[in-house]
Amino acid sequence: MREEDVEQDGQKEHPFDASQKMAADWSSEKLTKAQQLEETGVAREADGERQGEQSLDEGQGKRIPEALDEVLTRLENELGYKLSFDVVVREMTFGEKRTALLCLNGLTKDTLLTEVLKRLTYLQADDLSHNAIHSFLDHYVPAAQVSTKDDWNDMLSSVLAGATAMFIDGESQAVIIDAKAFPARGPEEPSLEKVVRGSRDGFVETMLVNVSLVRRRLRDPQLRYEIMQIGERTKTDVCIAYVEDLVDQKLLKSIKDKFSMVKLDGLPLADKQLEEATVKRGWNPFPLVRYSERPDTVASHLLEGYVAVFVDTSPSVMTLPTTYADLMQHAEENRQTPFMGTYLRWVRFFGIFASLFLLPLWLLFVMHPEMKPAALAFVGPSKTGELPLVVQFLLAEIGIDLLRMASVHTPTSLATAMSLVAAILIGDIAVQTGIFVNEVILYMAVSAIGMFATPSYELGLANRIVRLVLIITVAAFGAPGFIIATTAILLMLVCVRSFNRPYLWPFIPFDLSGIWAIIIRQPVLYNRFRPNLLKVKQRDKMPTTD
Repeated sequence: MREEDVEQDGQKEHPFDASQKMAADWSSEKLTKAQQLEETGVAREADGERQGEQSLDEGQGKRIPEALDEVLTRLENELGYKLSFDVVVREMTFGEKRTALLCLNGLTKDTLLTEVLKRLTYLQADDLSHNAIHSFLDHYVPAAQVSTKDDWNDMLSSVLAGATAMFIDGESQAVIIDAKAFPARGPEEPSLEKVVRGSRDGFVETMLVNVSLVRRRLRDPQLRYEIMQIGERTKTDVCIAYVEDLVDQKLLKSIKDKFSMVKLDGLPLADKQLEEATVKRGWNPFPLVRYSERPDTVASHLLEGYVAVFVDTSPSVMTLPTTYADLMQHAEENRQTPFMGTYLRWVRFFGIFASLFLLPLWLLFVMHPEMKPAALAFVGPSKTGELPLVVQFLLAEIGIDLLRMASVHTPTSLATAMSLVAAILIGDIAVQTGIFVNEVILYMAVSAIGMFATPSYELGLANRIVRLVLIITVAAFGAPGFIIATTAILLMLVCVRSFNRPYLWPFIPFDLSGIWAIIIRQPVLYNRFRPNLLKVKQRDKMPTTD
């Protein structure tokens, strides 16, 4: 038995040897795992170093290079230096420091830059400390507004906005000199908001001039001008103006949030595109903001608690929020006595409502004479002409629109001649040939006058659409069509809100004090309270002082 055991042991592995082999295999496996973990750690460290280097490269890409030659190369690649003629770089050496001034020709003030260069030519090497940026910024650049930037993109945005950048060889910062000189016209009287008595200055296309015109009238230390840029390419300057201790902070925050969410390539059409991107939704034709070209009007709105929005390159300013009643008021009413101002307001209201309902009601009475009151027996044509009345109205509406557009594109010297030709063709020949009826021309002229008497140009256009809808529904369905269309438009206006403010205030919701302030132009000393619509912090316009 032992021999067999010996023979079997000779064929089988000894238990001691097997345990040693298992231990060796375990050690080898442990060593292999350790090596793998070590290699994985090294790989992760390498990846981290590569990511760090990549982020460092990206950070360096946003930073201004220290070498001036590298700065010039980047300007050639990114700004079009040596390709665009208006990109100007002036290289000079001051105090043995090589510098370069970057500006856009036509957007900078040459006299100020010349004075800066003249002052810097007197520098010697001993005048500059080890921190050249500090020396140039605090001692040797004779300009009122000077700052530094170390971000390349911020520097480009400042230069494209009209500033001048000074690069110093060996420095990773640029000195930004505010030497803007935008091309601008002088303030002139607005063409849409003329008054008999009052100021003759109006807004221009330069935002800095516009905010100065308002600041001149409103010398309140609580007046705030917050600026932001909208548009990935245009970088359009937008200024939000308000009076800090009056404005509703929720309203202000809502406006800022909507503006910050605008994602567009740019705003080349200025305030109209900003309005469509933030305020208007859908196909609602009614304006939800009020435009003004008068600094005194904007200043008075700011004192009421409204928010004004200035957009660079636009000669008009938006005031937010607005209502239908606000759009029917004009500065002329406040330039006259309270009695005459109230009379002018009533006449304007009559003209606006006549432009809306005169033509549809006349068409309704002509189509349904049984509905006509006895006092209006004279209303109605003796003959209807060759074309149906509704077709005549539509043709007249289109003709007035064509005349309006033609007058915009007609030179001033030819405008009078074109008006005479239009009056002869439409007013005389069209009636004689039977295309139009005399009363159609009469009532259309009254409606057109009411539309042009509307202070808000946008509201006048929207009222024209309402008039067309009423004419078509009356022609198609008679009195039920007029009632249904009027009710539907009224309900639509009730549901409309301008920055969470009801559009038909103070009628819906009903506010007696607001209605009284709209119907009657009150004397200044009796107009003590600001509108409830705005939810201002201080309602009393004449607070008692201790």
